[in-house]
Amino acid sequence: MPVAQNSSVLEKPGTTIPGLLAFAGLVLLLILSLAAFITAENEAGNVAGGNIISGILLLTLAGIAMPGFFLVQPNQTKVLILFGKYVGTVKEPGWHWANPFTSTERQKVSLRIQNFTTEISKVNDADGNPIEIAAVIVWHVEDTARAVFEVEDYHDFVRIQSETAIRHLGTQYPYEDHTGTAVSLRANPDEIATSLHTELQNRLTEAGVKVVETRLTHLAYATEIAEAMLRRQQASAIIAARRAIVEGAVGMVEEALTMLNTRNVVNLNEEQKAALVANLLVVLTSEQQTQPVLNTSA
Repeated sequence: MPVAQNSSVLEKPGTTIPGLLAFAGLVLLLILSLAAFITAENEAGNVAGGNIISGILLLTLAGIAMPGFFLVQPNQTKVLILFGKYVGTVKEPGWHWANPFTSTERQKVSLRIQNFTTEISKVNDADGNPIEIAAVIVWHVEDTARAVFEVEDYHDFVRIQSETAIRHLGTQYPYEDHTGTAVSLRANPDEIATSLHTELQNRLTEAGVKVVETRLTHLAYATEIAEAMLRRQQASAIIAARRAIVEGAVGMVEEALTMLNTRNVVNLNEEQKAALVANLLVVLTSEQQTQPVLNTSA
């Protein structure tokens, strides 16, 4: 079977006439029609009839030409469609005149940067935990022909594809990585934003849309597990803090024993060293203030 060819419509420049020049031509038509009617009053017979017909034709031509005028503002375009066929896009700001029969199907497409925040979506992350996620999407139309002809409503298309991409992103990564080796939604915002940008651009290229920036604006555990996950985070933080305290205490004890031996302050046997280490670790790692105990026995 023959392979179907891509019927994608590509943007091309539209053909127009400067509005001021076209307006001068329109005024000329009106003057000529008026002159024909005036001349017809001073003539008789076939000459007068011919002048009247000429005046009517010129006036009709001027009326047909009038809808061809239109304005294009900066960073906006007009897509010209003639009898259902795309004939070009006008991007140059100013006053233009084009084929008046394009006026009924002429469409305005903005090239200005637009942004919106997606609805908060509830999905399961890579670990299966329910999370809430939303993002801000900054975009603009790059190819007006694709935006108008490839999708029904490119604004709607951008919104739906953005929400779909964000939901897919939420299932690809864990909310947080407890091993410290993988990319997570919470700990790697730049990598996550890049991944979302790439996926969304792939989805919107067909509609002629360029994604300028994407960034998560909301990220949280779902309500039903938020309290449990908060306790888990608190426990992880406590464990990490205690580990740092113990590592520091061991280093201080090691340094104290080295200094005692180096300076010959006191000679300790193994049993005494063990007792000293135990006492120092208790003092250094205790969460409460400790009281010194003096051994007064002989």
